[in-house]
Amino acid sequence: MNNKVLLREYYELCEGGICKDFLTESEKREVAEGKAMYLTGVIQRAKAKNQNGRVYPREVLEREVENYQKVVRENRALGELDHPEDSVVNLKNVSHLMTQIWWEGDSVMGKCKILNTPSGQILQSLVQSNVTLGISSRGMGSVHEDRQGNTVVEDDFNLICFDFVSDPSTLGAFMSLAEGKIKTTNVYTKADKINRLLNDIVRD
Repeated sequence: MNNKVLLREYYELCEGGICKDFLTESEKREVAEGKAMYLTGVIQRAKAKNQNGRVYPREVLEREVENYQKVVRENRALGELDHPEDSVVNLKNVSHLMTQIWWEGDSVMGKCKILNTPSGQILQSLVQSNVTLGISSRGMGSVHEDRQGNTVVEDDFNLICFDFVSDPSTLGAFMSLAEGKIKTTNVYTKADKINRLLNDIVRD
């Protein structure tokens, strides 16, 4: 049996694009009044080899997106600026909150709000300066090699969060600007684990 390891995937931010269509009216007012900044775009992709050489099966991502949507609804879908080497979200490094996640074809789309935290302020400054950034999924799971030589992520994959990084790995996956010792804490609780198990039982 393969051991689970930390899997991190990278997606490139769009170069100064504007996607007002993804914002609600209240979000557009926030942006217009200078109270918030939102980013939208592709955050993960199924069935396509990324630059890390890994392929995520559609059924694996569908399950994890469904589980992650609960975290999004509870306003707990936090992410960091830059990639840590562990599987927990460090609150002192939090820069953004994912506010929506959905499918478009085989692409997982997301919308996030940049937070008024030290890391969030750095992220906002980088975006305003047109620095090319990436969005990166972070999760735990194992992999195997298929007959075509692809490294395929296995069914035990657990999505943790999405972080902003400087080194994207997936071509054509962009997010864009949407206008209109602290103890490290894991964003997943026992309730999340129970919800994950219940979803798996319902599917079976």
